[in-house]
Amino acid sequence: MKPSFSSHPSRSRSASANQHSDTELIQKYLSTRESAYFQVLYQRYSGKVYSKCISLLKDEVLAKDAAQEIFTKIFLNLAKFGERSKFSTWVYSITYNYCIDYLRKRKKETKLFSSEADDAPDVVEEVPDTALLEMEVKRLKVVLEKIPEGDKAVLLMKYQDDLSIKEIAQSLDKTESAIKMKIKRAKHKAQTVYRTIFTD
Repeated sequence: MKPSFSSHPSRSRSASANQHSDTELIQKYLSTRESAYFQVLYQRYSGKVYSKCISLLKDEVLAKDAAQEIFTKIFLNLAKFGERSKFSTWVYSITYNYCIDYLRKRKKETKLFSSEADDAPDVVEEVPDTALLEMEVKRLKVVLEKIPEGDKAVLLMKYQDDLSIKEIAQSLDKTESAIKMKIKRAKHKAQTVYRTIFTD
């Protein structure tokens, strides 16, 4: 039976819990098993997790189910959170890995993050970060829908979630050099798509 995350704790308990940091909430939940503490974590991150699932899975029903599964994983593995990274990083790592695993199984692509060999010669020109950051939001969303899911995911992790190269590498079980190359190639693809679609 899956845990339910939609119940509402008492207002006083919720208000008190809301004042705590993520780490404090985790510690308090693990020591007391008071659902109010986990409920606050759920309220803080459920919307963000759902929007990331929508972004990658492109289906509201799938995204809703995925978000529930992801929070079940978080709930069941909360004691394993070792504080080696921020809780938000850990949550996003679980979210991306769940969605990418789902897409990999659906498409039977065993190398979603390796469309090119990681050790292939570096022949792609460096695209400055500003080339992406200066794109209009609506246009950027269109561009991201046109590139492979793996490329889209690493760009979102880097520029939307502000994860470091090290954090992305840990999340995807890749080396830092492989992630740097993946981001470089993903930026190049995004810029190429942008120039193809938007000629003004």
